[in-house]
Amino acid sequence: MKRSFQSSLLCLVFSATISLLGCGGDDGNTNTGGDDLFVGADETQQEDESSADPENSEEGNTEPMEDNSTDSGELADPAAGITKDAFGETADGEAVDIYTLTNKNGLVVKMITYGAIVVSVETPDRDGNLGNINVGFDSMDGYLGGPPYFGATVGRFCNRIANAKFSLDGEEYTLAANNDPNHLHGGEQGFDKQLWDAEPLNGDDFVGIKFSRVSADGEEGYPGNLTTTAIYKLTDNNELVVDLSATTDKKTVVNLTNHNYWNLGGVGSGLVHEHLLKVEADEYLPMDDTGIPTGEIVTVTDTTLDFIEFHKIGERLADNMTDPVGYDHCYALRDREKASVDNLVLAATLKHEGTGRVMEIYTSQIGLQFYTGNYLDGSEGNAGLAQYSALCLETQHYPDSPNQDQFPTTVLNPGESYHHVTVHRFSAE
Repeated sequence: MKRSFQSSLLCLVFSATISLLGCGGDDGNTNTGGDDLFVGADETQQEDESSADPENSEEGNTEPMEDNSTDSGELADPAAGITKDAFGETADGEAVDIYTLTNKNGLVVKMITYGAIVVSVETPDRDGNLGNINVGFDSMDGYLGGPPYFGATVGRFCNRIANAKFSLDGEEYTLAANNDPNHLHGGEQGFDKQLWDAEPLNGDDFVGIKFSRVSADGEEGYPGNLTTTAIYKLTDNNELVVDLSATTDKKTVVNLTNHNYWNLGGVGSGLVHEHLLKVEADEYLPMDDTGIPTGEIVTVTDTTLDFIEFHKIGERLADNMTDPVGYDHCYALRDREKASVDNLVLAATLKHEGTGRVMEIYTSQIGLQFYTGNYLDGSEGNAGLAQYSALCLETQHYPDSPNQDQFPTTVLNPGESYHHVTVHRFSAE
């Protein structure tokens, strides 16, 4: 495993000050850090399918969090720790807070209690200049406008469920068809549009936030009271850890993910075409014209889905201009049968040659949804970003699993625990 910073970066003089971005008021044994990887504040033993398959500024400002790179060539003097500020209010007048996490190396992650959303992620380029690489808004107005899941914790079921319905033990459950005719990312009022409780976490080598909420029986059509915890940690190994867990009092289905939109060149720097991507998968899930898997798992060989070796996204994207107009595909990870919360496997590596930034993704999940921001349209609700200005790499179970028995199950029973972990490791070269 490579370290998150080259050793030369560690010798830089820490002189600049990290500025808060306005705090006023959208599918062998690999150890990703040994003892340095803290899996969860109250880690639970996995009993479900995962064990078997081994965003403050003045109100009204909806500008995206931009790439605020410094010009000094030095990392900022890190005030390591956690701060909390007011961010705004929900449509119902409930207060929303923003937490700023800063690690000992100066990396900064900002999150809000609405949607357990990652607002921004600031990492250094090869010269040590900090820049925001994750799309978000600097006020609640942007999020209340219904953006495409920027940075959100998505549930109860991420990705699509065919015809917005599924059955459990002979009983049919009808969901919101918010991606007509299908159900997408938990529905009209999914986890991304809910207010979460938040608790700061401090460890020897990390700072974090433990978000929690109870999704009531019948919420968005799903059965069971689902108690959900989403722990986000920023480690001193320059990792963003996403630790998602849930329990239920009634049989249900669960598939949680984080929906960050990345641009390693910096948000607002342009399109993702020059990014180099490598996906640790030899197979993917073909889908119909509504984005539902056909049920097959087929080879990526001789297709534009082949990212077994590094390829520039723009080169492959030009050959993939079908419907959808870009990538929105789920990969079956090569090492999915080895994956568990105790044995995270490498899912993908993303590089930006211009800045030298690198992001590696490790996960306990079996699938990876690659999405190239196909429906970003430059509008205010899309943070003013044009099509292909950011990309998503979402770790998850397969789409429409509740309706496809040949896929690993996403059913969660009372007494069982859903638990998955994904690590984003940042470096520069």
